[in-house]
Amino acid sequence: MKTILLLEDLPRIRLWLHGLAKQVFPDAVVHEADSVKSALALVDAHPIDLALLDLGLPDGSGVTVVSALRERQPGAVSVIVTIHDDDEFLFPALQAGAQGYVLKDQSSGRLLEQLARLVQGEPALTPSIARKVMAWFSSTTAPQQDSILPDVQLTDRERDVLLRVGKGYTLPEIATQLNLSRHTVADYVKQIYRKLNVSSRAEAALEAQRLGLFNAPRH
Repeated sequence: MKTILLLEDLPRIRLWLHGLAKQVFPDAVVHEADSVKSALALVDAHPIDLALLDLGLPDGSGVTVVSALRERQPGAVSVIVTIHDDDEFLFPALQAGAQGYVLKDQSSGRLLEQLARLVQGEPALTPSIARKVMAWFSSTTAPQQDSILPDVQLTDRERDVLLRVGKGYTLPEIATQLNLSRHTVADYVKQIYRKLNVSSRAEAALEAQRLGLFNAPRH
């Protein structure tokens, strides 16, 4: 992790998050922003590897920066760091391309653990947020199979991987369940990204649910 963008308007919280980021990524350069406008300027001025973004800023929402990074720097990883755990904040952020969503009202140690998962290529999710996502999948009525777009063709193995991604399993857990190597699972996830035209695991799961893939017959 070379460059981190930190968007937070409260100086005390920004200092706290800066310290946590440097613990996980000690060699990273951290660029700080206190508004959406200043964050977007940094996106245009620097290559960003990781963005830690608050939602409620004086001039807008961190989701705007998520969308900008997705468009201008698709390799960047965006993680929402917020006090908001409501669905009205969570799902728009994930749909915009956020690859993590963690809450500020937890211990520094817990937040460090969640950020450290990014090193392993896994999404940073507060447990309560992961449960919300899983509950959404279990309660949402998916479209019928005949409504699936014809150009989305997943193999049986890709379907197996995607189902587990949607349920919140980590790459090592998926590898163990399917008796595959972790690298093989990571390759499957990349193929799924390409086929669904998405850029994050959370977005892939949401798109699969929208297309009805979770209700497709299993072989």
